[in-house]
Amino acid sequence: MNVSFKLLKSIFLSTLLIILFAFVCHDPDYPVSGLQEKPGQFIKIGLLIPDNRYTAAVQGAELAIRKANQDGGLNGRHLQLVVRSLEGPWGTGSKQAVDLIFEENAWALLGSHDGRNAHLVEQAATKSTVVFVSAWSGDPTLSQAFVPWFFNCVPNDNQQAASLLNEIYEIKKYRNIVVVHGSDYDSEKSLVSFMNSVKMAGKPDPLQFNLEDYVKKSGILADKICESEAGCIVLFCQPSASIEFIRQIRQKKMNTRFFGSLMLLNENELSAQELQELDHLLYIPSGEWPVSANITFREEFQKAYKNLPGMVASYAFDGMSVLIEAIRHAGKSDYEMIQESLKNIQYNGVTGLIKFDDKGNRMGKFEIRKTKNGVPITFKNEVPRFRPE
Repeated sequence: MNVSFKLLKSIFLSTLLIILFAFVCHDPDYPVSGLQEKPGQFIKIGLLIPDNRYTAAVQGAELAIRKANQDGGLNGRHLQLVVRSLEGPWGTGSKQAVDLIFEENAWALLGSHDGRNAHLVEQAATKSTVVFVSAWSGDPTLSQAFVPWFFNCVPNDNQQAASLLNEIYEIKKYRNIVVVHGSDYDSEKSLVSFMNSVKMAGKPDPLQFNLEDYVKKSGILADKICESEAGCIVLFCQPSASIEFIRQIRQKKMNTRFFGSLMLLNENELSAQELQELDHLLYIPSGEWPVSANITFREEFQKAYKNLPGMVASYAFDGMSVLIEAIRHAGKSDYEMIQESLKNIQYNGVTGLIKFDDKGNRMGKFEIRKTKNGVPITFKNEVPRFRPE
């Protein structure tokens, strides 16, 4: 029954998307591989966020566009950020993506949201041949559709799982590994990637707990983990649930390390104080972030927004920056030229070198790093507090 419902839901959404595209594309003169450019128009780039409270991605993308415009934009034309939130019923992602593509004439799309909505945006991008860069979701199935218009500027769950596996089983050689996970879409995807990596490597299965089974009895879960004498704990949960769980374990005076995916450090969902609780405690697969680029970025971001950037803002900044660079290489609003530029790009961002494989996955090594102030410790991430002029 559940499978049938999911199938009907999928068919309904696909049909709705086709109808939407048929409606906006009714004009036979509408361009398929490019936009009808008008002199003096802004170059619009769309940004999709979960809801209007999620300001970190907006600020990161906005700063990238501001810097590009200060450098002259594209042939004298300024870039403009157009933001759409995905609040509302399931399927809103498709509608908002279609609106950005056909109503706003966006040259490209940037997404900073969950994996389920990323699939809907990916469908819209595919049907319109507009490039879509994901700046947050690690869902590995996004690239398994072999869509040439999709690119991910964050390491996907499979890549993150490989780094976690190597650090936990090979480098640190922990025993009595415990995995705590949630039941939401992104948490389950991260869990599956990690467990598949463990199985393929022939390692012993970790002890697993679903955090949602202990919502009203969190103390019992903490007691069970203490009894297991866990060498380390791996978290695949939403940020708010993770921070509460970590507090419970810390109250038990357990001397253990916490590992997890990048999604744990979402500054839209955790306050600066909560992120500081994870300092030198949480280890994530982020890789090497360049020192000088980050110092400059953090100073500029703090001056503009009176707070330091976290993971979401950093990846949004890089995602938008790499899109702008690809558009500059293309030189005009030809979707295929922009896509080709992204395929071959090598961009030195604040999160490291960005280049893509033939499936749109970000390439590189993503070694495990501990965090401070919500970002990996690979550079001097303390900058002078902003003082108004």
